[in-house]
Amino acid sequence: MDPLLAAFLGALVGALVASLVLTYGRRRRPAPAVPAAALPERRTDDLRQVVKAVSSAAAVIGRSDDIVAHNPAALTEGVVRGDRVGIPALLDLVREVRRTGVAADTELHLNRAGRTPRHLAARVLKLDDDHVLCVVDDRFPTLRAEEATRDFLANATHELKTPIGAVSLLAEAIEQASDDQIAVRRFAGRIGTEIDRLTALVGQIILLSRLQGHVPAPEPVDVDAVVAVSLDRNRSLAERRAITLTTGGVPGLRVIGDADQLATAVSNLVQNAIAYSDARGRVVVTTRPEPDAAGVAIAVSDNGIGIAPADSERIFERFYRVDYARSRENGGTGLGLSIVNEIVSGHSGSITVWSKPGSGSTFTVTLPKAPEREGEG
Repeated sequence: MDPLLAAFLGALVGALVASLVLTYGRRRRPAPAVPAAALPERRTDDLRQVVKAVSSAAAVIGRSDDIVAHNPAALTEGVVRGDRVGIPALLDLVREVRRTGVAADTELHLNRAGRTPRHLAARVLKLDDDHVLCVVDDRFPTLRAEEATRDFLANATHELKTPIGAVSLLAEAIEQASDDQIAVRRFAGRIGTEIDRLTALVGQIILLSRLQGHVPAPEPVDVDAVVAVSLDRNRSLAERRAITLTTGGVPGLRVIGDADQLATAVSNLVQNAIAYSDARGRVVVTTRPEPDAAGVAIAVSDNGIGIAPADSERIFERFYRVDYARSRENGGTGLGLSIVNEIVSGHSGSITVWSKPGSGSTFTVTLPKAPEREGEG
């Protein structure tokens, strides 16, 4: 049995037993007298208190299909509407369980016009001759997560097959051109490039899996140091492409989080800006406090090719690329911005994008500001 349901039933049984003991005790000892109407009312109050303690949508339905007790989640999920069961199929199951006394599980697929469909898992069981309990969970988030996992595995497999297939073909080419040393060196160089691409892809997949569900240690982080590390990691790439790296804004800012993760996030943004800039372009990293003084913004701007509005909505999807050919040319994996988004979300921050095709892009990460040191402010 589900632990949550078991705990709920235990509490509910305890409340009902207490009510029965109270009733029996008062019959044995008539003084002091308690009005007869108070006992059912007290039992109903017990049911309400227990049901409210359940995190899932829960409701107790009476003999006349009336709602005896429910929690706020039951209203949110539409299990309860007014003083009645709000889902017809669930009401049918309640009546069947009341008639047979056999507990039942079911899944409900609810399609609503213009709204996200819902996939509910319901457990219904009879408490006594008058009461039936319903516990309902929304499985849509779980199903979405499972679908995202399947998509990720499919995309990762496809992305891994590309460099592996290239290495295989190049190895055959080397074997066939074994007498041509120039060709062998050329093919060997291309194998090295594909291996580097494969290594980067595997590394980013591992990093992304580690970031999911990881809560960074809440430590003060020097934003200037994060920016410096990010620029140093990309300096050789910028020099190869004749891209100028500059910084600006307000120095001395601090945020709360993990320094290594934040350096990875900003570094990925800088690398992305370089990759999508033409030769002799410019990438600028600026820092500033937010107007409400509660956050710090780190912006990475370029004057590159820009992003079309349709692409802006998808750039944080895993393996999505605005320009696949350019990404392949620069060794991109399609996971850089996904990693940035995961890190920023883990730090309770936000990321926004401004872009105009042909004019460049600006990615702005906003993070919680660290408390001021003693003597500051």
